[in-house]
Amino acid sequence: MDGHFTERDRSHFIELDRVEKVFDVRRKTGFMRRERRQVRAVDSLSFTVARGEMVGYIGPNGAGKSTTIKMLTGILTPTGGRLRVAGIDPQRERTRLAHRIGVVFGQRTTLWWDLPLIDSYRLMHRMYRIPGARYRRNLDRLVELLDLGALLDVPVRQLSLGQRMRGDIAAALLHDPEVLYLDEPTIGLDVVSKAKVRAFLRDLNAERGTTVLLTTHDLQDIEQLCSRVMVIDHGRLMYDGPLAGLHEAGESERTLVVDLERELPPIDAPAPARVVRVEGPRQWLAFPASESAAALVGRIAAEYPLVDLSVREPDIEAVIARMYEERATA
Repeated sequence: MDGHFTERDRSHFIELDRVEKVFDVRRKTGFMRRERRQVRAVDSLSFTVARGEMVGYIGPNGAGKSTTIKMLTGILTPTGGRLRVAGIDPQRERTRLAHRIGVVFGQRTTLWWDLPLIDSYRLMHRMYRIPGARYRRNLDRLVELLDLGALLDVPVRQLSLGQRMRGDIAAALLHDPEVLYLDEPTIGLDVVSKAKVRAFLRDLNAERGTTVLLTTHDLQDIEQLCSRVMVIDHGRLMYDGPLAGLHEAGESERTLVVDLERELPPIDAPAPARVVRVEGPRQWLAFPASESAAALVGRIAAEYPLVDLSVREPDIEAVIARMYEERATA
């Protein structure tokens, strides 16, 4: 299939050129009176994603992330601009595009709520007209990799959030899509489920070359899966580059939470790390998010009676707010 693509097709596999989406919103302002105003959810948005690339697409709530994905899938029509996925206009050829993309919305399921999980897969087998041998091969592979064997006969409504999410990811991949859109795929998952989903997505991208666009509020998703991150806010692209560059642009910090055996004076941390809070035997140290925690952890473990520690990632809203501050004072 790759032979049909030119070099430009590969580098512009997903392409947005000055895309806009404006919604008309009406609100009640008095008895029998309504006010009409326009909300610009996406504002002159331009970017490209290469075939096989894995990109994080992040921003605060209401930034325009989900609106972008809905336009990329053909659910919404842009108000202006040009948009292509694998050379296809999503709005004009939505059915054709559906066979080449997979979508997982963390807040909503594509599975049939009252049916056993396997019945949803059988229905998708027919909907996508997947050849029998290919369907069985893909199903067996996805069931094994996502640990779904014991869940196939369980009604979807009885699955935990983590189990349902793994079930949704399998459903989105049964027809071998070339592009996978993931909207908050790890929301509400426990640590073990998150690790399984992330490992699976890494392998999928490496083995199949599946193009992935991932929206998430969890920066660890981005850190472990994506070499590139785009930040959108108020419908505009604010940043496009590596995650380390985003941290530098927003001067963000991670927090190392250290539990010592007993209460001690503030830890003598090497600069630029610094102690920001002490409560009994627990201490909080801030350090630049663009730096590895390994050296700091190694030094503390060697010099202090350590019981436990954890690293807290910076909040994406805080990173973006800091970027705004920097631009305003520049």
